[in-house]
Parts: sequence; C-alpha cells; structure tokens
Amino acid sequence: MQLDDTLIALADETRRAILRRLAAGEARVTEVAEPFAISLNSVSKHIRLLERAGLVKRRVAGRDHYLSLDPKPFDELSAWMVRTREFWNSRLDALEAALHAEDAIAAAARSSRPPSSKPGPKPGPSPKRSRK
Repeated sequence: MQLDDTLIALADETRRAILRRLAAGEARVTEVAEPFAISLNSVSKHIRLLERAGLVKRRVAGRDHYLSLDPKPFDELSAWMVRTREFWNSRLDALEAALHAEDAIAAAARSSRPPSSKPGPKPGPSPKRSRK
C-alpha cells in the first residue's frame, strides 16, 4: 500500500532530512549524501526507500543522478489524515453526546425520586484521635 510506504519512509530522521534538503530543489545524490556521517551506500538505501514510497524522483544525466521531491504522496497522506480525523471526531462527538444523555437521564432519575426514608448515621461518640 502506498500510504504504508510513505509512513515507513517518514519514520526515519535521515530520510526526513533528505526530504527537507530536496524541498529546496533538485540535487545530485552526492550533494544529498554530503551532510550525513554515513556511507554513500547507506544514503543510497535511504534514497531507494524514498523512491519506492514515491516521495523522490531520480533523473539520470550521464553519470550524475539527480533527485527531486515529489509532493503527491504528501497530498495523499494529508487527505488520509483529514478523513481519519473527521471519522474519529464524529465518533467521539457521538460518544460525548451519549455520555451527556446518560448523565441527564441519571440526574432526572435522582431528582424524581422521593426522599429516602432510610435513617442516617446514628450519632455517637466521635472516634478518638491518637496524639503524637
């Protein structure tokens, strides 16, 4: 699923840093890898994962590989987040309404009951307090 790939890609700080760099514009793979204290091979693995998620596009010109950011998966992720938020907001609103209704029913039941004829606590000696 594309959404899963996007979320997995965004879960790593190195990949998020690569995306931040590419948000500034197209760059060669070596330029993207430069600020990281990991091997070029490791950065390439991160880039491949970003490509698989559709977040990064690669353009080859001779020996140079240029990377650019593709915002489409972000749009899809944002739309999913909005739908999910709307779903849960409606569910939570319904739960809140049900709880308020339950509270109102309980309050009405308490106010319509005749006063209790049960005897209250019997007066007696107060408990002794220990002195310290």
